[in-house]
Amino acid sequence: MRLPSLIAALLSGAALPTVAPAQAPATAQAEESILIYAGTLLDRPGRPPRRNASLVIRGGKIASIHEGFIPPPAGITARVIDLRDRFVLPGLIDSHVHLDSDRAGNEGLLARFTESPQLGAYETLWNARKTLDAGFTTVRNLGDPGGTLALRDAIARGWAEGPRIVDAGRSISTTSGHMDARLGVTEELHGGIGSENLCDGVEDCRKAVRHQIGRGVDVIKIATTGGVNSRIGAGLAKQMFDDEAKAIIDTAHLYGKKVAVHAHGADGIAVALRAGADSIEHGTLIDDESIRLFKQTGAYYVPTLSTVNGYLERIARDPNAYPPDVRAKIDWRIGVTGKALAKAVPAGVKIAFGTDAGVSKHGRNADEFELMVKHGMTPATAIHAATVNAADLLGLAKEIGTLEPGKAADVIAVAGDPLRDVTVLKRVPFVMKSGRVFKDER
Repeated sequence: MRLPSLIAALLSGAALPTVAPAQAPATAQAEESILIYAGTLLDRPGRPPRRNASLVIRGGKIASIHEGFIPPPAGITARVIDLRDRFVLPGLIDSHVHLDSDRAGNEGLLARFTESPQLGAYETLWNARKTLDAGFTTVRNLGDPGGTLALRDAIARGWAEGPRIVDAGRSISTTSGHMDARLGVTEELHGGIGSENLCDGVEDCRKAVRHQIGRGVDVIKIATTGGVNSRIGAGLAKQMFDDEAKAIIDTAHLYGKKVAVHAHGADGIAVALRAGADSIEHGTLIDDESIRLFKQTGAYYVPTLSTVNGYLERIARDPNAYPPDVRAKIDWRIGVTGKALAKAVPAGVKIAFGTDAGVSKHGRNADEFELMVKHGMTPATAIHAATVNAADLLGLAKEIGTLEPGKAADVIAVAGDPLRDVTVLKRVPFVMKSGRVFKDER
């Protein structure tokens, strides 16, 4: 049946012709049984690891876990993956990435006007694959022009290789706020950039949220303060009124979507938390009131410390990589990095792992672990933040974050003990996602 006839039949309610069943897709091969022998297994971060354990995997999920190295189940042919000399743990989760680019500053701005969207799509895919190879089997992509929504679906269908993606579409802010992509661009070009993600006033902000929901996003990302990379000398304090933030968050929650909030200044953090934000990203100037609100609301703090690595590398390569207004904020950010985390950890604020990769470098997400430990966390709590806590924040705790029967077989393995030296997570030679091995360089 030709496409116009098919559409007409669907609209009229007419019966469609019988179609022979299609052959099972190639992904059905994921139904094979796999047996992993783990020398050390951290199946539930936050609890002590096991020694000498076996994981049985079927249909891309953990079927069972056993003490010792068991033979394949009776009557079942299983592929054995021998990781008896490795430390095995759940796939890692990065709660804050921007897959669309690995370039920032003047280089990133120029690329937006000189390179095609099609080339940008390949760059997004390239960054996704680097992230998966680094052992991060799930990410929350917090804002880009929109190509990652398509990549999310392509990966879910098996058409592309990358981490599981929870996507925010375009991030929302006020006009001239941190997410206004027109900042720093000559006014003559503003019409081609788009501003549907900008809002001013309660009704306008509700509409901006509904627009992103209509695009199929999983989560809403907003900015209540200025940003380090904003091309405007307006600082890092509050740039959204209380009623605007509440309108956005209430609307997102009405549709069952969580809200991640970019906020540096304490005043913008407080606005977001009082309005019911689910997470604060960056949180650079957390104060005592911030801590009180975090504890009261149960919101997560996502520190994104490794942004400084990206800044330092780009500046070392080109001292003029950023315009002067941005460079001044970068220098300040480098100097205060980690102070907010050092305050939040002993206060018992919930921490979820997130890097802001795209500002830092994709594929080097695990650099964040070293900084988290440097500024107050233990290796165990940092790993917990990148598994159990991040899964909870993303609303995926029933699917990922631990290795338990019924959950996705997202498994990584490293040489060495990350509970003693968290930097071993910078080198992940074995990566499995949903029962499929994507990397094996042991």
